[in-house]
Amino acid sequence: MLGPIEIEVIRNALTAAAAEMDITIWRTSRSTTVRELLDYSTAVFDAEGNNVAQSARIPQHLNSMGAALRTLLDRFVDAADWNADDVVITNDPYCGGQHLNDVLAFKPVEHEGKRIAYVGSLCHHIDMGGMAPGSYAATATEVFQEGLRIPPLKLIEGGVLNKSIWAMIGQNVRKPALMLGDLQSQLASLEVGAASIARLATRYGADALLEATARILDMSEAAMRAAIRAMPDGRYEFEDFLDDDGVTGDPIRLHAVLAVAGDEITVDLTGCADQQRGPINCTPAMSNCAVYYSIMAATDGAMPANAGCYRPVRIIHRDGSVTSCRAPASVAHRVAVSHRLANVMFGCLHQALPDRMPAAYYGGSYVATFQTEGEDGSREVLVEIEIGGTGASPGRDGVSAWSFGMHNNSNIPIEMIESQMPLTITHYGLVSGSGGAGAHRGGLGLVREWRLDSPAGIFTANMDRFRFAPYGLAGGQPGSLGRLSRIRDGITTPIAPKSDGVRLLEGDIVRLETSGGGGFGDPAGRDAADTARDKALGYT
Repeated sequence: MLGPIEIEVIRNALTAAAAEMDITIWRTSRSTTVRELLDYSTAVFDAEGNNVAQSARIPQHLNSMGAALRTLLDRFVDAADWNADDVVITNDPYCGGQHLNDVLAFKPVEHEGKRIAYVGSLCHHIDMGGMAPGSYAATATEVFQEGLRIPPLKLIEGGVLNKSIWAMIGQNVRKPALMLGDLQSQLASLEVGAASIARLATRYGADALLEATARILDMSEAAMRAAIRAMPDGRYEFEDFLDDDGVTGDPIRLHAVLAVAGDEITVDLTGCADQQRGPINCTPAMSNCAVYYSIMAATDGAMPANAGCYRPVRIIHRDGSVTSCRAPASVAHRVAVSHRLANVMFGCLHQALPDRMPAAYYGGSYVATFQTEGEDGSREVLVEIEIGGTGASPGRDGVSAWSFGMHNNSNIPIEMIESQMPLTITHYGLVSGSGGAGAHRGGLGLVREWRLDSPAGIFTANMDRFRFAPYGLAGGQPGSLGRLSRIRDGITTPIAPKSDGVRLLEGDIVRLETSGGGGFGDPAGRDAADTARDKALGYT
């Protein structure tokens, strides 16, 4: 039996393997979406498909990758027929995926003929075809319109790449060199991760590694149960609303009832709205990750983030709802629900932990997609995901223009965009007065402007928080609403925050202002020196 020191050494080694995979993708990827925006994740799973170690990447990926692998093993791939030299990929949200841009790739790891682990990677690809550049159609009403669906299949079998599948993928996307280059980075990361785990198995043996992964999960479960026991038992309820689905124009209710009982939590999401026509629907794998993230973020104490943390949490869905949609519902902007669900969970948890939880953050991915069109017919695609301000907490102001919650993205540098595309960033900064007032002020949203320098272009927007502002807590005021517009010949025209096919002409400017975070506490209680500093810096 392994001792606690050996368990800790193996745990850190598995985390290092996931980090090595992460670095491999970062160093070798092609698109700005992956290389600069850092919209990808890597993880290591035990022999049963449970997430046991992960890189420091995106919560909405990491908390759902294990569910995806389990779905593959339970419904689509026979583990006995899945060999160590095979790589299975999928992007189908109804086969364990999230949305079509996110391609999952998994590879088993064996030692002396015994399955000891899986390694996995997920990348948000710049384009997967469909009715809109970047595959983020704002008005799609079924998944068939959103792009190429890849069922679970062996892209690599017996160590040999299936060139027919490779060619089929390249033929159906707008930027095949970038997309396939990023997919190659995913495959390379799997090899790196598998080699790292194989070295561990050589040192400790297959049985010891299996014992270690099981105990690592048990340790995280025990830590999570202890953290839940520290919360007061009770029933906590909260709701928030999405602006609309981009098609019907109706508000979309997200409602949660969180019940703490001893060392377990039950989260009831049956009060959420029915699934929508527009592309904001979530499968349970995606909505569950918002619940897991929020509870883990609220716990007081460090614990290894893995599937063991999920065991004390029970989530109840209503089939056919916006958090548990049925095929073929459209899901391209499913992150709108997961962000807002995290805000709802924060509202529930604030009632249990009033001295710990912050007010609402910006709570959405401000997805801005451009396709430029050159005189020679050439086309370039840019997908930007902007963020806003975080909510203030009981002890400090919110953070301005900070990737938070379900996000962990970076910004794409202006120089990178302007050197690769006929676009110019004419303005980039903070939005004065966008943070909610309070004893502690919400963080500020950001403003970004893109000018089209090609003869024509197409703009697509998938955004929210233009109607329902990020809430404040304990008397704090809400953050600002978002704003989106086109400036042509000095005339400003609003653009709907969920728009497809907005035609742009050379010289047009698209301007986006994102939401600030909610404030915390009565604004009358704000320190005078902090108020003076805000005014001096132009924050208010």
